[in-house]
Amino acid sequence: MYLSEVCIKNFRKFGNPGLHLTLNKGFNLFVGENDSGKTTIIDAIKLVLGTQSNDYSRIETDDFHISNKNSPENERAKTLEITCILRDISLDEAKHLLEWLSFEKAKGQTVYVLHITYFAKREGKKVFYDVKAGIGDGGKLLNSEARNRIRATYLKPLRDASTELAPRKNSRISNILNSHSAFEKEDSHFLLETFKEANKKIDSYFKGKDLNNEDLPDQLGKNLLEEINTYLNKFSNKNNVLESSFRVSDLKLRNILERLTLEFESSKPGLGSHNILFIAAELLLLKREEFDGLKLALIEEIEAHLHTQAQIRLIEYLQEEAESSKIQLILSSHSTALSSKIKLENLFICNNNNIFSMRSDETELLKGDYLFLERFLDATKADMFFAQGIIMVEGDAENLILPSLSKVIGKPFSQYGVTVLNVGSTAFLRYSRIFRRKNSENGLFNIPVACVTDLDIDTNEYICDEGLSEAYNEKRQEKKASIIERLDGQVVQTYVSPYWTLEHDIALSELRPLLLKAILQAKKIQNSDKHGLTDKKNEVVETEIKFLNASWKEKNYTDFQIAYDIYKNIVTKESNKISKAIIGQCFATLIEEYKDKEELKAIILRDKNLKYLVEAINYATSQGGHKND
Repeated sequence: MYLSEVCIKNFRKFGNPGLHLTLNKGFNLFVGENDSGKTTIIDAIKLVLGTQSNDYSRIETDDFHISNKNSPENERAKTLEITCILRDISLDEAKHLLEWLSFEKAKGQTVYVLHITYFAKREGKKVFYDVKAGIGDGGKLLNSEARNRIRATYLKPLRDASTELAPRKNSRISNILNSHSAFEKEDSHFLLETFKEANKKIDSYFKGKDLNNEDLPDQLGKNLLEEINTYLNKFSNKNNVLESSFRVSDLKLRNILERLTLEFESSKPGLGSHNILFIAAELLLLKREEFDGLKLALIEEIEAHLHTQAQIRLIEYLQEEAESSKIQLILSSHSTALSSKIKLENLFICNNNNIFSMRSDETELLKGDYLFLERFLDATKADMFFAQGIIMVEGDAENLILPSLSKVIGKPFSQYGVTVLNVGSTAFLRYSRIFRRKNSENGLFNIPVACVTDLDIDTNEYICDEGLSEAYNEKRQEKKASIIERLDGQVVQTYVSPYWTLEHDIALSELRPLLLKAILQAKKIQNSDKHGLTDKKNEVVETEIKFLNASWKEKNYTDFQIAYDIYKNIVTKESNKISKAIIGQCFATLIEEYKDKEELKAIILRDKNLKYLVEAINYATSQGGHKND
């Protein structure tokens, strides 16, 4: 049996009609920015199912949904409802839950289904709730035995694993061990017999006699106990004289287990190691073969206290374990490393008061896209799952230049939560389809995705005295429309270079002097370890710039001819190619160090050749705004 669906209405950020979430049978990882709903999902499941460790969970008035944060208190929802639906219930599992089971058809067969609903209502500051199983008005209260069979294992965020594994009354490790088949024989267990033997030796020490009733060499224990009993004799009623003895009290197996601690043999392990040990102990409970109940673990911030490589080892093992066994894992994470290492279909992105599954039946991703993304989706690209806006680019130059331009025009990406995703090619669809849904009625992402791409038409054969030929203009409009038609959809908007490539378009713009300086700096840097980005006043660079400008003037070159010459004969000349990444780095640095930022901002905003870059930045920072006309 596993948790198949969760339906939430009027609980925290999920209002009415609310959220209907279908889970994977094995592994589920929830990611997203802060306050996107990850904890709400796990808390909702805890309220309905309860936890093995009986964690305190209670609805407060603040948990009732407010549709508008500015609305008065009396507009807060009066009721909330959370339903968990369990499926794949075996006969052994069903026999303990028959009173509450429903039936439905699946693949021509009648199968068992268990609906469990948590219903709460508020009256002023008081909150009342019921948990019932069954459909509609036929729901009945679950008894304690049934509830114990559907409880989830829960690991809270920022957990103190060392405390959880330490000896104490009702400790977590004692609960885990007590539920294991190794400790079923409570009256004749090896540990119980061991402690009984220990008690005999303890008793003999304080009596001063060994087990053969001979005096011990050490009589200090006997003297100590006699002194205590002397005091008791003085304090006692003469008709009821009190007497004491030392022993391990409450000789029951459960009490013995509460005295145990689980720890490493090596000394001074860190928080991360304790976290792994704690998870290992919980898996012990979760994988009990003899247990015919729900085997579900809820783990918040699975990466707590773990470095990247340890995170990856852990998540890879848990994913394999969930697929190969009958356990279900629901995890939340802020880790890009983990997000990039799981199968994409096991991922859920929390955004826009909704939860978006990456299963193939819900996204527009094709089968080949999943294979591609499993090969190339790394931690840097997985940052898009946590972003508030995304700009997809096809190369290193755009990746370096766009953040600098965004700062100048007053839209710094860091302040708007925008991630620049370098797809390293024109494979935009592979990534952008992640954010396109097959059924838009179930909600759309609120993450604006801007694809910035080159037009990639060589302008040389179309250059004429007036600039560019009409044939070129027709061809570029036709190709631009084709690119946009292929890539655009839902929250994905495409911004195409007006002529050729990024470098060519900047060479056409008023930023040409900065680009030319960046190109010549890059040429020196890539051919020598002696030069760096600070060599701004290098005489050779300045001399070469003057020479090039004089040459173009002498040849009476138009702007398009100059731009072509810069891109084709300086940047990409086969005999001496200059790295576009280094050019982008140099250009970005010149942008950052430009003295008059207001002047630079005015240049960028008014230049038609840079318009598509400005529009892409504006859209990515718009939190779901519309593409500029």
